[in-house]
Amino acid sequence: MVISVIFVSYNTAKMSIEAISSLLASKGDFELEVFVVDNASKDDSVSVIKGAFPQITLIENSVNVGFGRANNQVLDLITGEYILLLNTDAFVQPDTVAKTIQHIESQPSCGVLGVRLIGRDNEQQPSCRYFPTAFNLFAHRLGLGRWLPTLQMVDDSDWNPAITANCDWVPGCYYLVRKQVVDKVGLFDPRYFLYSEEVDHCFAVKKAGWQVVYFADTSVVHIGGESAKSDGKVTNSGKQLSVLQAESELLYFRKNHGLFSCVLNIVLVMLADLIQMIKDLMKLKWKKNSHFFAASKLILISAIKTRMGSTPAR
Repeated sequence: MVISVIFVSYNTAKMSIEAISSLLASKGDFELEVFVVDNASKDDSVSVIKGAFPQITLIENSVNVGFGRANNQVLDLITGEYILLLNTDAFVQPDTVAKTIQHIESQPSCGVLGVRLIGRDNEQQPSCRYFPTAFNLFAHRLGLGRWLPTLQMVDDSDWNPAITANCDWVPGCYYLVRKQVVDKVGLFDPRYFLYSEEVDHCFAVKKAGWQVVYFADTSVVHIGGESAKSDGKVTNSGKQLSVLQAESELLYFRKNHGLFSCVLNIVLVMLADLIQMIKDLMKLKWKKNSHFFAASKLILISAIKTRMGSTPAR
């Protein structure tokens, strides 16, 4: 069986070597065709990867085209029955490839599969997730999840990482998908530069009748945020570039839930900012450099750039 593996490289030369090496060490009896798409790295990623792995296919972009578009570049070249998207800061265990292929082969309805993600400190990372809505994001921003036990949050507090389960979406750092699924629904929507592309893809996969599965019986060590750190300020919660996250959020809501959902999200972001400011003032937590309404400014700017989520900003 041939498995087509795609890495997108961006300023992560050292980690790319470690990630590709761990993958090749776990190949078992499978044939792997490995592709690396370099998104115009400013470090020595291209020369380092070429020198270490002359047998893989390396595509060199002259500009950074974004995560989803870079993965899509490989689709006409692959020959595998399965496509594995793997981040350059994600390191598989010796049994990861074999176990995930065995499970997806045994579950014909499984279209996309993800695994348990842990940090280098062994800390569990969100790996089995649910679709965002304007209201569950609002509840998350204000920490209301504990007061709304029936509300399904993006990261469900009752999720058990030791149990394999169906979910809405899995993170793209280890993303195993059937070629049959890609042939029917495509891979990533090129409108997303970074973030939400796997959420959007899983939404399409489930809409087409396949299941998205979190597989608990193997793990991947995921660092997170390494490429993002080279391009801008990384947020403290989740290590995500806030500008790109806001733009992708609007694109996702407008595409999959319509204009009303997009507008509702903007309104609730602003309301959350207002409530948080009032709480801080009442508790005397404000400081001279407090950034009141920072999220509101960001979402409004993103709304203008994306024309209310109808077009990509970059």
